[in-house]
Amino acid sequence: MEFNPISLDIVWVLMATVLVFLMQAGFAMLEAGATRAKNAANIVMKNLMDMSVGSLVFWAIGFGFMFGVNESGWIGTDNFFLSEISPDTETGFFDFSFFIFQTVFAATAATIISGAVSERTKFGAYLLYTIAVTGFIYPIFGSWVWGGGWLNDVGDGFIDFAGSTVVHSVGGWAALAGAIVVGPRLGKFVDGKPRAIPGHSVTLVALGVFILWFGWFGFNAGSTVSGNDQSIAIIAVTTNLAAAAGAVGAMVLGYLLWKKYDAALSLNGVIGGLVAITAGTANVSPGSAVIIGLIGGMVVVGGVVLLERVLKIDDPVGAIAAHGFAGAWGTLAVGLFAQAGYGGVDGLFFGGGAGQLGTQFVGVIAAFAFVFPTSFIVFKLIDMTVGMRASDEDQIRGLDISEHEAAGYPDFAPSESSMGFYGPGGTGSIGPSAPAPSGGAEGIAPELDAIAKDTNRD
Repeated sequence: MEFNPISLDIVWVLMATVLVFLMQAGFAMLEAGATRAKNAANIVMKNLMDMSVGSLVFWAIGFGFMFGVNESGWIGTDNFFLSEISPDTETGFFDFSFFIFQTVFAATAATIISGAVSERTKFGAYLLYTIAVTGFIYPIFGSWVWGGGWLNDVGDGFIDFAGSTVVHSVGGWAALAGAIVVGPRLGKFVDGKPRAIPGHSVTLVALGVFILWFGWFGFNAGSTVSGNDQSIAIIAVTTNLAAAAGAVGAMVLGYLLWKKYDAALSLNGVIGGLVAITAGTANVSPGSAVIIGLIGGMVVVGGVVLLERVLKIDDPVGAIAAHGFAGAWGTLAVGLFAQAGYGGVDGLFFGGGAGQLGTQFVGVIAAFAFVFPTSFIVFKLIDMTVGMRASDEDQIRGLDISEHEAAGYPDFAPSESSMGFYGPGGTGSIGPSAPAPSGGAEGIAPELDAIAKDTNRD
């Protein structure tokens, strides 16, 4: 039988698709573990709908906006409902595999937002935003980079191989807008100081992180969209090294700050390292990947401190720092560490000058300038119409009961549903905060105090 390289490409892309699809389970476990047990079913439902609603919306319009004919350089204009793909063409079946691969990327961008607005957001409001991000926000920015858009014409072309900015910073900046609009959880800030609201299972967080680490090999190496591309070998190496270095970087910085080895921050450091390497995974050496990942893990720690202690923004799982901030760092790092021997271009540290770094900076700024205000407007419109924020009573009872009439842990008493683990920085979930109360009935103390003192009300 004659060898058909397209057939190998299809198999490779579909294998990578399955790995990235599994990352939805990783996000669900990470987010559920880092939040309270009384909201576990709500977290699972949001991740389920990210994939389900996101798949349908991306098939209908998102894929066309992102990869349709893009004569303007700003947005695709055809291939809605896959109307331009036919199995009768030579590449038709490959095009179907490319579509499903891109679908799981779109779902990833959407699910990043879930954790940042968790425990206080109405489920119906979240569904509306999932439609917006998979149908419009993510595809439009994606078209500027991967759909032949204008960022390819800046300098020698903006490089974001697998989506540090296109996927992760887009999700992170949207999460930032959502967290601002919906406001902090009841009891998160007392007299202007952050207070711990502990998640219920560091074990689930760890499981989620390891699933994500596993799936990321498909995320990055699969972005070659070709099983005939030998660079998948170096991509797998740089992906793993950056993840490992991210964990070490977060652990070390956490120890320097608080003299404790923080499990939650170290686990989120893995995500920071993975996000950071995603842009340049095919363009940098193994040694450079270690540096990029190490700094990525530290960026997560610094980002959490900045958001919580300075900006007073509540992100229960550290999604904004891990995806928005680390994604921006990783994208800029391409302009510093890229080597022509790996990806065809040299960065500043390898004799290429500052040109590529400047191009990367333009892409990072463009992502924030488009995604954050657009997302803020969308969240505000949702808030003014159907409402974003769950009531005080619903937050205390838990969104499992108020939104779904089902408990993630039905055998637990209500007082037990808020018990959780406490990182040495004091957060109980992801990042440093004030000391947490002990378990049991005191688990809802932050919310009751907030109601008594009107802490989080206008």
